[in-house]
Amino acid sequence: MQNKKVIVISLIVLIILFLGAGYIYKSDQAKELSANTQRNYSALVRESSFILGNKDAKVELVEFFDPACETCAQMHPLVKDIMKKNNGNIKLVLRYAPFHEGSVDVVRMLEATKKQAKFLEVLELLFVTQKFWTVNHVVDLNKVWGILLTSKLLDMDKLVEDMKDPKIVEIVKQDIQDAKTLKANKTPAYYVNGKPLQTFGLQNLIDLINSQM
Repeated sequence: MQNKKVIVISLIVLIILFLGAGYIYKSDQAKELSANTQRNYSALVRESSFILGNKDAKVELVEFFDPACETCAQMHPLVKDIMKKNNGNIKLVLRYAPFHEGSVDVVRMLEATKKQAKFLEVLELLFVTQKFWTVNHVVDLNKVWGILLTSKLLDMDKLVEDMKDPKIVEIVKQDIQDAKTLKANKTPAYYVNGKPLQTFGLQNLIDLINSQM
């Protein structure tokens, strides 16, 4: 009987030690991620970055996204709703992190739509129709072109020409490099006034934003 008690107590101690070690590890990870963001603060926003909302807003929300990311598509209207409820106090900075196969071509196309002032409209169209052009996390570029052609949002000939601009390739490369530098290895990745969202979730994002108000 005494041996059983010793074994049970030993198991409880081991579980406590394991949980404690896990907490310390996560805490250290969180601190390192925050420190890394502060060290590389300039990588959060670039001159080419698309900004939605009041540019002088109190809260700067940076999002690294992939147009083929299902969670990005789900979060986009929710983030816009948060911005609306905060009445001009939040600006959203959108950065590319094309992790899905074929997404690089889509973000180059998105960047080119800026020349026709149609970036946001096209992005939201792609989010709404995402299930038609992304299959098993792989982009079907032909379907993307078909959706854009049908939408009649763009001058397609101009889009094709604009995509040839070497500056677009450099902008996308810079965003990808910045995502790596900031350790934004999943999408969407959020930063609020330079503070990374440590644990993903809508309420966690709202809480982080509110802490900066």
